Amino acid sequence: MAFVKNKIKLARDALGKKDYISAKDAAEQVLGYEPDNYHANVFLGLALSELGEKEGSEKAYQKAIELNPEQQLAWQGLSKLYERAEGWENYGNTLQKLMDLCNNPKDVVKCAETLQRFVDFQRERGTRLQLVEALILYLPDSSLSSTLSHLPAPDPTNPTSTTTYTAQAAVHDTLPILEEIVALLEAHENGIIIAEVEKRRNRLGAASPEQLKKEVGRSIWGKSQLPTFYNEILNHPNTSDTLRRETDAKLLRYKQCYLNSLPDSPEFAEERSKVVKEVDQLVDGIVLLKIPDEAAWMFFLEGKNYDINVPYDHGLFQQFIQIFPGSPVTKLLRGYFTFYGLSGIQRSESPIEANVNDTEDAFDIIVNLQLTLTDCILAKRILADIYLKEEDYENAIKVSEGGLLLVSRFESENAKMLPGVRTLLNIVLSTSLVHLFPPKHHNRALRIIDGILFQHPKYVGSLMGRGYILQAAEEWKEAAMRFAEVQQILPNDSGAGLRAREEHAWCIYHAGMVEEGTTELKSALDTLNDIEYRDADLARCLWRLGKCYWQMGGTECEGAYRLFIAALKRKPDYAPAFTSLGFYYSEYASPPDPIRASKCFQKAFELDPREFIAAKKLVEGFAEDREWDLVEVVAKRTIEGEGGSDIVGSDSAAVSRYLPRNAWAWKALGVVELHRRNYGPAIQAFQITLRAELNDQSSWLRLGEAYSRAGRHAAAAKALGRARELNPHDWICSYLVGNVHRQMGNFADAIASFEPILDTRPTEIGVLFTLGNTYLELASHELQQGFYARSEGSAIHAIHLGLKAIQESPGFRSIVWKTIADSVFLLSQQSTFYRHGDVHAEIVNVLSNISIDTCSHLAGIIPSLPGNDSEVATKLVLEVAAAAYDHRVSLGSLESSARSSAWYDLGIALHSWVARSDVDPKKEKVMEQAIFCLEQAIREEAVNDRYWVALGNAYFLSRAGAAQHAYINALEIDSKNVTTWTNFGLLCLHHGDTELANQALYRAQTIDPDCALAWVGQALVASANGHEKDAKNLFEHAVSLPGNVPEGDLEFSRQIFDSQTGVGQKPAVGNLLPAFFVLDRYCKRRPQDVTALHLFALICEHLGLIEVALETIARAITILESMYEETEDAEIELQFTIATTNMARLRLANQDYEGAIESFESVLGLLQEDGKPATKIIRVQAQLGSGLAFFLRGDLERALPLFEGASTGEDSTIRGHATIMLAKVMWAIGTEEFRESAKALLLECITTDPDNVPAIMALAGMGILTDDSSLVDAALSEILVLPLEQRRESDPGREISYLLRQYHLAQGDTKGAFRVAQAAVVIEPSQSQARNDLAELLIQRGDYGSALALAQSHAPKGVEETRSTRLQAIAHALCKSEGDSAQALHKAQRSIMLSPSAIRGWQTLAYVRSGNT
Repeated sequence: MAFVKNKIKLARDALGKKDYISAKDAAEQVLGYEPDNYHANVFLGLALSELGEKEGSEKAYQKAIELNPEQQLAWQGLSKLYERAEGWENYGNTLQKLMDLCNNPKDVVKCAETLQRFVDFQRERGTRLQLVEALILYLPDSSLSSTLSHLPAPDPTNPTSTTTYTAQAAVHDTLPILEEIVALLEAHENGIIIAEVEKRRNRLGAASPEQLKKEVGRSIWGKSQLPTFYNEILNHPNTSDTLRRETDAKLLRYKQCYLNSLPDSPEFAEERSKVVKEVDQLVDGIVLLKIPDEAAWMFFLEGKNYDINVPYDHGLFQQFIQIFPGSPVTKLLRGYFTFYGLSGIQRSESPIEANVNDTEDAFDIIVNLQLTLTDCILAKRILADIYLKEEDYENAIKVSEGGLLLVSRFESENAKMLPGVRTLLNIVLSTSLVHLFPPKHHNRALRIIDGILFQHPKYVGSLMGRGYILQAAEEWKEAAMRFAEVQQILPNDSGAGLRAREEHAWCIYHAGMVEEGTTELKSALDTLNDIEYRDADLARCLWRLGKCYWQMGGTECEGAYRLFIAALKRKPDYAPAFTSLGFYYSEYASPPDPIRASKCFQKAFELDPREFIAAKKLVEGFAEDREWDLVEVVAKRTIEGEGGSDIVGSDSAAVSRYLPRNAWAWKALGVVELHRRNYGPAIQAFQITLRAELNDQSSWLRLGEAYSRAGRHAAAAKALGRARELNPHDWICSYLVGNVHRQMGNFADAIASFEPILDTRPTEIGVLFTLGNTYLELASHELQQGFYARSEGSAIHAIHLGLKAIQESPGFRSIVWKTIADSVFLLSQQSTFYRHGDVHAEIVNVLSNISIDTCSHLAGIIPSLPGNDSEVATKLVLEVAAAAYDHRVSLGSLESSARSSAWYDLGIALHSWVARSDVDPKKEKVMEQAIFCLEQAIREEAVNDRYWVALGNAYFLSRAGAAQHAYINALEIDSKNVTTWTNFGLLCLHHGDTELANQALYRAQTIDPDCALAWVGQALVASANGHEKDAKNLFEHAVSLPGNVPEGDLEFSRQIFDSQTGVGQKPAVGNLLPAFFVLDRYCKRRPQDVTALHLFALICEHLGLIEVALETIARAITILESMYEETEDAEIELQFTIATTNMARLRLANQDYEGAIESFESVLGLLQEDGKPATKIIRVQAQLGSGLAFFLRGDLERALPLFEGASTGEDSTIRGHATIMLAKVMWAIGTEEFRESAKALLLECITTDPDNVPAIMALAGMGILTDDSSLVDAALSEILVLPLEQRRESDPGREISYLLRQYHLAQGDTKGAFRVAQAAVVIEPSQSQARNDLAELLIQRGDYGSALALAQSHAPKGVEETRSTRLQAIAHALCKSEGDSAQALHKAQRSIMLSPSAIRGWQTLAYVRSGNT
């Protein structure tokens, strides 16, 4: 023990001398001997701490604490260690432990010092809540209060005399501590609320910030300590009055916020009720003690439930004014008292405020304060009452509705019901609704009044309101009963009671009791005469009495007149009296004075827009004078008078619910808007009119007209149909119906509507003109659809109607001549006429109405107009159209648009004439005149892009720069015109700029993807760039579009024909059908196009339509013959020769051998010895054709020389083909001699031309047929030595492979045939024919599975597709496995569907079915 004590003493001394190493050694020696020595561990911990060994020091202290937890020494050392090491969390925990250890009166100083350190630490390092928890330890309710209470009172004069001054001050006066705690908690809660609201606002579907604040606040305010600390401050003896009021206000607002955050649900009902009581107690206390807390007073004022009989507490208002003289609410209340002239207000002593109150109008004060007191229920109530008193019903409604919303919000947030306040606001609202634009709001007002009367059955204001509503509905007896009730409640009242007596008299008068009503009105008038300042009531009563006398009629009308004058003397601006005087002057005065009556009506309407009868009289007068501006003014003001100002021009849903009181005003407004071409407002006006007058035929008629002009044709048809139902005999309705059908493109229905009108009104110029235009549009439509005969008939009708219109009304000649000229021009677009007599007759009629002398612009161009006996031709009709257009130009017009249109039409007609004149010396002059006309059109109307486009078209071929300039000007006017972009693209293409052409045409396609000409242009660009495949696809798309581009049809057909009829090709029928249909359409549109006719004949020949081909080629030959007679052009002669050659071949195919021989001989006679390649080819074709015709006719002697002549040509290729043909003919003769000669001829040909594969194949075929193996081997050896590419090029039909297979099969060598077929597939894997050949051999060998796999491994088209399908059917049938029978039947049926005329397909189906049975 002595050793331990010595070492402990040595360690303590070393620590005192700051010899920490020695202290450490001594302590460690003690612990080596006695590990559980408390002091040794403490000394070791201190020494290690000073030496910087923090971990060892902490372990030593912890060991000491474990040995004696109640001893302070180790805890003190540990706290210093943590403080030095900045281990703040452990430091705070250690200080708390020390406070607990010192929590006894003996250690009060240590306890206070530790608490001071702990508070300072939390103030510097801790959060607000941690600091609050530390400060709470100073309060009487803390665990340290019993110990700290032993601290002496602080000495403010010597605060440094003790180390615990701060604790002493806090313990003996806790108010500063409480204030600090409150401030910390307020900041903490506000910070949490702000942060959480911001966090939740970023979530999807988040509520409003206000709602989020309530939700977050509810979770905080419900468990907050702030109310407790507020109460402690209020109950503290040292709290000053100022602090107590501030704390009271804070507590009240805190409770109000918490109350507002609690939802009105059963879950929070108990808590809500508790908080309501607390808030009411706080507010009642503040008001009772007259504490100047304005928010509390306002809550009290707002939450006071006033009674219907005592709407305001004036005493309470006066107290508020005294306590808060500078508040805006005080200013409001002063204005209220001033406005109503109430006394008992104590004026402010402030001279500035007194000056404001004296000079500022009370009404303006109250109105201006609404911007400040936006959420004040009391302000809304006062302003609503004032607006009602001032009869500003619209604003009264707005303010009372706003007040009701505030009441609902107050009740929801504060859990206090205000039924009295709600009733008072509803009284203002219902009364205003009754009198604002009656009866617009009466339904709504009646619901509110019923609610008020349910609670207060005797309330006079609501009874009067119900009476007024019944009056407006003309339910006079019921209204009289309501006013009688008011009389019983207020029998001697000079206000509402007297007004009720007057209204009762007015109601019974209207109910038929004229005398009783008149008597009672006189009684009311007598009473009013005894009361001052009731001029308005007197004027109204006098007027009503005058109306009673007016109703009696006779001499009483003079008495009524005097009463009306008396009413105006009482009230000069009483509008109804002026209206009645107007009727007096217009209907009773002798003589009638319409001028004075009109002035009276105008005066009445100026004074009151609700004088609807006067307004209607004014509108009728203005409409008769066509004063549309005045009609609009009166109609709109009338609509405003009935409360429809918010409806005019509105697109809101309220329009569909609005029911007008004065339908005539809306109708008049609709007519005005229709006259001004404002079709949208016109439609809306007529719709509203019909809502009130559903069977008004004229409104339906006008509505249909407005719909029609607005382009809403379906709606127009329905509206006009309804108008026709109401009045079937209205010809204007029928006319408008027809016009709608015309605009919709239903021309037949339009004509059916117009023609019956002419039966009863044959001279009606408008109907004649519109019917003519309808026929013209129908003709244009039919021409585009390909109905040429129908189009011709419609154009004839249009001309006839136009000429008739000119006869009936010459004043419209310029307009009608436009229709006539357009119809004639349309006729000129026909290729031929089907009704020659009718066309000739109408052309003659047109010419008879044109003065030849007036055709000045055609002088020297068209020498003279055609005579009456001239043959009708399309070019002649075009010249007549040009003359008609020129005649229209000569008529002139005052409008530049009409003049420009006339010049434009004439220019287009002349340009069309130039386009149709192939060779004419006047072409250049006519073109110059056409350009001049188009330039004149542009001078008249330079902003019309159509004119610029036409000018560009005129310059297209001759002046590229000018054409480009014209197109660019057109694009500047309208950059989205597809025609302009297309023409510009074609111009660029024509002059070689394919890149710019492509851009322009692409822009046209973008604007209108259905523009066929733009697609044709793109196809031409693709062809120019060498992209033939793309060009073909583009042409194919172009011809499928609805646009009329004949050139595209022709080019599309040519490309298909060229692609399908190459050397050695066998075109499939399905591939040529599109070209057949498209070219057929083209030939019908342009029957004089020789190229198209020739191509169409060739396509028909390939399709096997020999008769159609013969007919078509004959037409082409006739046209070519006529053209050659006119021009004697060598090119035309060559075309004629080729066409005749083709006709001869077609006759040969049709077995017309005599005709074929005749045509071939004609060809040979036309050919000249010019040595041209084309001439040589045609001569060989003619010789071969003639020879074949003679041979088939049986004339061998004449046939052979022709074959021999064809085979002696200079061209080796032609000679080879001719030799093969001769050899085949000689073989066909059948004699041994000729067959040997055929062989010799072919051998000679092969000797001369070793690469002539067709000759070698023909020789091999002969060898196979004669079983001459040496000949076959020789021929095949010649074929096999040829290079592969040459064989494929010389044998496009792959006949070599066929011959080789047949040869091997004839020799019985199936393996050899199989090898040939396999080699063909290996050489050309994509060749469908080779695959089908191999599949066929596989089936013959019995390998059905391989054959089926091979047939299914490719997707052929055309003939090979049918063959492949047929082979698959046979393979399936022969496999006879599960499911193959059904597949075989399906494939066989499909092969028939692909080619119904193929016999093999039907045979395959029969075979498959036989196998299934």
